Amino acid sequence: MSELWSDMGPGLWPAFWVTIKLTFWAALGSVIWGTVLAGMRVSPVPVMRWVGTWYVNIVRNTPLTLIVIFCSVGLYQNLGLALAPENENFIDNNNFWLAVLGFILYTSTFVCETLRSGINTVPLGQAEAARSLGMSFTQVFGVIVLPQATRSVIGPMGSVLIALTKNTTIASAIGVAEASLLMKEQIENHADQVVWIFVIIAVGFMILTLAEGYLFGFLARRWAVRR
Repeated sequence: MSELWSDMGPGLWPAFWVTIKLTFWAALGSVIWGTVLAGMRVSPVPVMRWVGTWYVNIVRNTPLTLIVIFCSVGLYQNLGLALAPENENFIDNNNFWLAVLGFILYTSTFVCETLRSGINTVPLGQAEAARSLGMSFTQVFGVIVLPQATRSVIGPMGSVLIALTKNTTIASAIGVAEASLLMKEQIENHADQVVWIFVIIAVGFMILTLAEGYLFGFLARRWAVRR
């Protein structure tokens, strides 16, 4: 056990720091793109509703592993899409941002559906009253509906974030040095300590997800919409 810890310990925090960064940037992008998709899905324009519905149904039912590998093989290796500056760490940085892009494309569909469920809780009369005052759809959505919908789905959004944190393990498929890649390397080096390796990595993810659950639970109680 001491030999395992001396070998694994120094790389544990850097690996989980990559996991945290993946979660943060993917969550930020997913909230932005998911909000746009939610607006498209409730838009009065039929084409926008169709595109939003098509995107959500296709991407949400596609395995995340395929999306991440597509971002690496399809967008970078075949189409030449580079998301990092050319330097000595280009491959690592580019793989990181390609993984973030894949997580955004996938997780935003769940953000969209979560927000849409919150939108359905906003009384229809409020939107109708705003439109009667001459407000556009964008104004009604951004000023009247979205703030209330967001407050009503803080708890479910926490569940989406927790799922995203656990999904970051898929980034190892394209060589991103996060926690699951460290686990695989340590299993190869210490095959007789598999149980302890699993326990150490599992505890790390439990700390992250429990902290996220507590934070969003607190925010849900603090900012809940009183009806």
